[in-house]
Amino acid sequence: MRVRTPRERDGEQYGIIIQMLGFDRVRVRCEDGNIRVGRIPGRMKKRVWMRVGDTVILTPWDFQTDEKCDVVYRYRGNELDWLEKRGKLKVF
Repeated sequence: MRVRTPRERDGEQYGIIIQMLGFDRVRVRCEDGNIRVGRIPGRMKKRVWMRVGDTVILTPWDFQTDEKCDVVYRYRGNELDWLEKRGKLKVF
């Protein structure tokens, strides 16, 4: 099974959705300790349903780095189990 992991050279990191804000926005607690407003892009909006408590991969914006980010990927349950078993998922 292949599971997508964050590309650190691109600045991607893990995050957990803590609040749904509406208008394709979510509040995310990031791996680095910041709480950011994440934007769900159009390619994911209709296909991937997000809920509070989901683990996601996000990319902070180049500007407003500590405030905003883009949600890149949402993990499913079996993928989270695989990451935890391999020790790749960092607890934050």
